[in-house]
Amino acid sequence: MSGAPAKLTVPKGTHDILGEEAASREAVESRARAILAGAGYERIETPVLEATELFARGVGGATDIVQKEMYTLADGAGRSLTLRPEGTAPVCRAYVEHGMHKRAQPVKLWYLSSFFRYERAQKGRYRQFWQVGAEALGSDDPAVDAESIVLLGELLRELGVQARLRLSSLGDGSSREEYRERLKAHLYAHADSLSEDVKGRIELNPLRAFDADHAGTRAVMQSAPRLLDHLSARDREHFAEVRALLDDAGLAYEVDATLVRGLDYYTRTVFEFTSEDLGAQSGVGGGGRYDGLVEQLGGPATPGMGWATGVERILLAGAPAVSEPAPPDLFVATEDVAGDAGRAGTGDFDGEGRGSRAPLRGAAWRLVREAREAGLIAQMELGGRSLKGQLKQAERLRARYVAVLGAAGETVLRDAQGGTGARETLASDAVVAAVLRGRHAL
Repeated sequence: MSGAPAKLTVPKGTHDILGEEAASREAVESRARAILAGAGYERIETPVLEATELFARGVGGATDIVQKEMYTLADGAGRSLTLRPEGTAPVCRAYVEHGMHKRAQPVKLWYLSSFFRYERAQKGRYRQFWQVGAEALGSDDPAVDAESIVLLGELLRELGVQARLRLSSLGDGSSREEYRERLKAHLYAHADSLSEDVKGRIELNPLRAFDADHAGTRAVMQSAPRLLDHLSARDREHFAEVRALLDDAGLAYEVDATLVRGLDYYTRTVFEFTSEDLGAQSGVGGGGRYDGLVEQLGGPATPGMGWATGVERILLAGAPAVSEPAPPDLFVATEDVAGDAGRAGTGDFDGEGRGSRAPLRGAAWRLVREAREAGLIAQMELGGRSLKGQLKQAERLRARYVAVLGAAGETVLRDAQGGTGARETLASDAVVAAVLRGRHAL
């Protein structure tokens, strides 16, 4: 005899979203929509599955994401597909594919999507995670950078996240290449003190050494040259204007010459918001400029600026104001009939499969539909409760009005929240009008 099937649980690094957390996430989405739509950003959602080549080319072959963290599979036609690990490259792909360069620039887009990375699961960091992101494509104006940063700062502030802003510039063009050569020389000169991971990436992405946790590498990087000291005049001017606009907006920041981002596509302005409430893994959101990415993906030369912030990180560090769900305007109950009382939880069906309350259930069903069509929030009894149990359920839901349908065809409407408990008997087709009158009288 076989035993009970094994209990199934979600895979490590994922979790179910229930109750209060679901309500908090809705609050994050609501504030993101209001802030970003108010600044001219329109919603975009890209597919969960993208061609693997999109990330290999766009994110960078030397990044941890591409080398270690992507969930990649082959479809039935042998094509390599990847669960999206980040949002910027897919948005840029959509920009190219749908000819958005023909629209008025910049094209400003935002998303709230799930992403997937195989990394060490820990509090606030999951292998399936959610991000709010914003991308502005088609303008290299420093005001685009400043507006983008201010919008993320406003979103975090409204969601109760106490965060500080770190800001830097990675430069662009020849100045960055010259700096890379200086940094590579420094790393090779101290190679014996570096971690194996950093040594293996000196040629591909030497800037990532600034992110290393390895003690020897961190000591080497204290004396490393800083890119901010080697910017071209044009890049210095761009960065100075971004800072001036942030100053004008009253947004405090710290210039951090060691700040780099984990993706290869960033150029010029980079930034990160960090929160002490998150401990050692303090990043709550950030981004920067990526002026060469669209062209790298086969599109026209197109400057871009964007950011992403983790929803789970926000919920850990902040306190989004959650709205209580609106209580029902009307709860429709049905009177006990012979054989029904005390049958709570057993359903409303007799041994022949027909409900002894069937006529009342039909009337309740029609009344709820009529109420909803009139714009009311309405519920009906669905759990097989006795009338006493139904009234308790209406009380739990904080229903304003309770309509009890009787077997003789009468309907008793009670004002459950008005303070008087007033009741009136009326025809079922007059219930909705009576509830509307009472609601409008509030």
